[in-house]
Amino acid sequence: MIREGGYAIKETVAHTIREKQKLLARVRRIRGQVEAIERALDGDAECEQVMHLIAGVRGATAGLMAEVVEDHVRKHLVDNAKHPGALNVEAAEQLLEVVRTYLR
Repeated sequence: MIREGGYAIKETVAHTIREKQKLLARVRRIRGQVEAIERALDGDAECEQVMHLIAGVRGATAGLMAEVVEDHVRKHLVDNAKHPGALNVEAAEQLLEVVRTYLR
């Protein structure tokens, strides 16, 4: 168990090094998109261009959230090895599909 800020955390978000690297790569791309917004604002870009950049960041962060939520559901709610029969796998898949659609 990991302690962070007074809270007990059982497992980390990225369960493998590959997953961690994938999440970090997404965050770095988002950082680059946010920096592009800053450059556009500094350079007095047109409103339409700035709005497109902001929409891109929103989509990227929604995608990141969807990936983290999906990982959480798969690893902590429907992992039959850890929690046999704890949750209906088909229901979890339906929930994930709704979350993915909502976060688009």
